[in-house]
Amino acid sequence: MKFIVGLGNPGRKYEMTRHNVGFLVLDELATRNDLSFRRSFRFPARMAKGRVGSESARLIKPQTFMNRSGQAIWPILQKEGGSMKDVLVVFDDTALAWGQLRIRAKGSAGGHNGVKSVMNALGDGAFGRIRVGIGAKPDKMPLSNYVLGSFSTTERQDLKDVVQRAADAVEKVCNDGIERAMNDLN
Repeated sequence: MKFIVGLGNPGRKYEMTRHNVGFLVLDELATRNDLSFRRSFRFPARMAKGRVGSESARLIKPQTFMNRSGQAIWPILQKEGGSMKDVLVVFDDTALAWGQLRIRAKGSAGGHNGVKSVMNALGDGAFGRIRVGIGAKPDKMPLSNYVLGSFSTTERQDLKDVVQRAADAVEKVCNDGIERAMNDLN
């Protein structure tokens, strides 16, 4: 089973912000695969269960806010008997140009506090990840204002395509494995 985690922040206030790209990608996967998110009463997450590509999967949207995402993921893995190799995290990245995707089998947090939280909870960075570029922040703008800000007009025009390509990448990982997806899409 794959545990596909989209990083973001819960609540209407954050729905259409750059930091919620991970949630948007999971929403696209749920729509494509006729899955429904439900609030978990056991874990601080909204989850959907079903198939993504050829893989049985759990889609997980932590409801702990970005900086504590790992607190939601670790208990789910323990209960379901999953391991780090079963985890694929989708998140925004300011180090990549708008709409650029990068797939990795493992790595560092790269300054992303949500990924840092997942790494702390899992004890390692040896989990798959799909980074979705949101572009660099403008000079003199605090990073938090940029990532928690709404998409620009230009970004909104491309957003559907970016989210669909990231969902395609998740399906590619599920169908062909992360190494093949990295070779084909990076």
